[in-house]
Amino acid sequence: MASLIKNVVVIGASGNLGKEVVQELLKAGFKVTAFSREDSTSTFPSNVPYKKVNYQSVESLTSALDGQDAVVSTIATVAVGGQTPLVDAAIAAKVKRFIPSEFGINTRIVNNTAIGNILQGKVKTLDYIIGKSKDNPWLTWTGISSGIFFDWGLRFGTAGFNKDTKTAVIYDSGNEPVQASNLAFIGRAIAAVLSQPDKTANQYFSIASFNPSQNQILEIVEAETGERWNVEHATTAEQEKIGLEKLSKGDYSAFSNLLRRHIYADGANHAVKGEESANGLLGLQEEDLAATVKEWLRN
Repeated sequence: MASLIKNVVVIGASGNLGKEVVQELLKAGFKVTAFSREDSTSTFPSNVPYKKVNYQSVESLTSALDGQDAVVSTIATVAVGGQTPLVDAAIAAKVKRFIPSEFGINTRIVNNTAIGNILQGKVKTLDYIIGKSKDNPWLTWTGISSGIFFDWGLRFGTAGFNKDTKTAVIYDSGNEPVQASNLAFIGRAIAAVLSQPDKTANQYFSIASFNPSQNQILEIVEAETGERWNVEHATTAEQEKIGLEKLSKGDYSAFSNLLRRHIYADGANHAVKGEESANGLLGLQEEDLAATVKEWLRN
């Protein structure tokens, strides 16, 4: 039986996702500590203590993890391959739960694909944790797939909708439902996982705020603005072609192109609904798509 989790370290706590995760963990009553690189100039809320660590040193990390119950890593995809020393330190410090930076598409189903090649850092890290957990059973793990970061994607233009120019890019038919989560929702999911350590130990969960199609989003923005938006139609086949060409040259910006193919292609079938969704098990309510889109339009 997993014991109570109270003290939680967040890696990447100053990042887009990390900030939201910290706030949701605090709201849920956890004591949160942030880790940052020794040369980092990141700042944190006054109620969040932080430690500067050497992420390559197991000894440094082990000392910093003393007394901690869980590690939540929210570091960016480009850095996920460097989590191994952190895992080894968590074992040495007798940490109870490790949640690696899985957030995004489900990495358990992308083997032997082009996008899976880019995500090998995530795949290998979770494989490493699973193997180590079997040998050191006090360390349990949870993987969380959230789909695309929806509210973040609207703000930064990666969702294909531009409110300033009132333009949208729609891939294929635009009818494919897409697994998507708002950043705070992911934070609440993490808090729910850590609040139920027995139920969530050594499992991989898929969650979603909602599963919208591009056309549903377009309908909402046009209704809310009272205007027809200019729509550019594109194909995911062309996105895949561009992505593969970039990848052949070692250009990992190919990820964005290959992601569009992965999630928007007609028949992709990566939406997370019903029994495939862990929302119910974690006590999470699906969010209001229209409310999220309207808030983005207002701000």
